[in-house]
Amino acid sequence: MKKEIIAMVLAGGQGSRLGKLTKEIAKPAVSFGGRYRIIDFALSNCANSGIKNVGVVKQYKPLELNAHVGNGSAWGLNSHDGGATILQPYSSIEGENWFKGTAHAVYQNIDYIDNYNPDYVLVLSGDHIYKMDYQKMLDFHKEKNAALTVGVIPVPLEEASRFGIMNTDETGRIIEFEEKPEHPKNNLASMGIYIFSWPRLKQYLVDNQAKNREMLDFGHHVIPAYLRNSENVFAYAFRDYWKDVGTVESLWEANMEFIDPNHDLNIRDDNWRVYTKNVAAPPQFLTETSNVKNAMVTDGCYVSGEVEHSILSYNVKVGKGSKIKDSFIMPGATIGENVTVDHAIIGENAVIHDGAQLIGKDKEIAVLGKDETIGGVKDVE
Repeated sequence: MKKEIIAMVLAGGQGSRLGKLTKEIAKPAVSFGGRYRIIDFALSNCANSGIKNVGVVKQYKPLELNAHVGNGSAWGLNSHDGGATILQPYSSIEGENWFKGTAHAVYQNIDYIDNYNPDYVLVLSGDHIYKMDYQKMLDFHKEKNAALTVGVIPVPLEEASRFGIMNTDETGRIIEFEEKPEHPKNNLASMGIYIFSWPRLKQYLVDNQAKNREMLDFGHHVIPAYLRNSENVFAYAFRDYWKDVGTVESLWEANMEFIDPNHDLNIRDDNWRVYTKNVAAPPQFLTETSNVKNAMVTDGCYVSGEVEHSILSYNVKVGKGSKIKDSFIMPGATIGENVTVDHAIIGENAVIHDGAQLIGKDKEIAVLGKDETIGGVKDVE
């Protein structure tokens, strides 16, 4: 079943910097924008780019992500010659059942990739917010006769030390890779998006495994090996909206930006839709005491309080007299009466009892985790 290109979405990250928001679910499964999950953007990009064979590589807390992705039908990937396939770590060697890095995750799934005999493999992170036509990147890869093409995005030079930086020549060829350099030479940051010519990458992974060398991570091992061996490695510059939502602050910020109807992400573009698994929910209901300003309120919400510049995901309840401002409320959360929520993220199915407060301070976002509860009557010992 020959395919020109297939995608491998790396979606097994724990996302520890998101704290209690990823205590029970993997980062790519975290809710975003009222009705989406973070992984929806990578999967939608694949579907819109015409890449119909997608391996979703999972590891940490995979249950919710498995249920969400399924066979890829929500993204139109479940055609007769396509589909999304859940790939989880396995091994016949005791104690070796976890992926040791991004490249090791691909190595463990060589059989899956070879089933399609692809010319190229697209490797993606499942935890970024962006829209991208991967076919344009593939055309660039072919034009340059590249062994590897790395998606890069310009970042402010003062922030470049937080990223892997690609130093290039005038043709766009990568001549040096620096991992989080103290004094970066430029601002081209790796997006964690790679197109590999598959036969060459497979040779690197198999040969190094046979020689018991480390070839576990693309950033730390594979890219430096390609550069040492003078492979054709090029940078593909992306200049549209892209957000790494790996911290509480960046997740909150991305959701607040998402409220803007003129957002650069252009979520309402019918020519490049972001798909998701739809949840059956009743229509939203706003009572006569509700007051909603500059906010997103999705299906199943019941609002009897005030909501300003916030996102209410599906099936959220807001009681009378409550005030929600500059906050992101995940699905199924219940907010009682006379509650104040400001500069906060509330996790799925969390409960805030009557009269409680959740307020961020000094640019620090307040967080309530999945299924967590605050306020209410306390048990007396």
